[in-house]
Amino acid sequence: MTEPILETRALTKSFGALVASNAVSLDLRVGEIHALIGPNGAGKSTLIKQIAGNLAPDSGEIRFDGRNVTALDTVERAQLGLGRTFQISSLAMEYTVLQNVVLGALGRDGGVMRFWRPVLKDAGLIEAARSALERVGLQDHAATRTADLSHGQRRQLEVAVALTLKPRAFLMDEPMAGLGAEGSRTLTGFLDALRQEAPILLIEHDMDAVFALADRISVLVYGEIIATGTGDEIRANADVRRAYLGEEEDA
Repeated sequence: MTEPILETRALTKSFGALVASNAVSLDLRVGEIHALIGPNGAGKSTLIKQIAGNLAPDSGEIRFDGRNVTALDTVERAQLGLGRTFQISSLAMEYTVLQNVVLGALGRDGGVMRFWRPVLKDAGLIEAARSALERVGLQDHAATRTADLSHGQRRQLEVAVALTLKPRAFLMDEPMAGLGAEGSRTLTGFLDALRQEAPILLIEHDMDAVFALADRISVLVYGEIIATGTGDEIRANADVRRAYLGEEEDA
């Protein structure tokens, strides 16, 4: 079988007596959406922070594209092609849509060292930014102040920023959060197509979206993966129904 594009091996992280990640092993394969679900406080965001490089694990290993990246920081992982969208928006609200994407594209070159250059006149960065905006359907909003976008459009903009890095894989932390039904349907359709370009490790509370999109689902409870499988397998799993879906077994 083809080696996963992204893999965690026995990833463990504790905060005092709280074990947020308990020997978590999962993988993401080319062409798929692998959803990570679980109740609030299960450790999902802590796990994503470790994979992205924001938080160092206590033990275990993170592999990306066949390489051990456990010791690399977020910029180094992004430069290798690990794209991320955030649960809480990191966009600069007073900047235009195009400015946000151009600044995001700086990550391809290590950004910080070039920040003081007149980047908005850099033809290469502008071309990459406009291409990403067209991909997510925001090309007509390039000059719009980001604060004036709808919530759904901001989610699309976050994806555009990540696309400028030409990602090999995406980490997406609750991209449906705050969207209405129409916005969720639109973003679901977009992510469904995006997996063919770059597979997605998806954290999401919208179960309709999860079961519509995910090729595989892993369930995290108290820092441990209790089940991984297809949507039908997860629905039928008694441990998942008890621990996450809140159902009781028949007497």
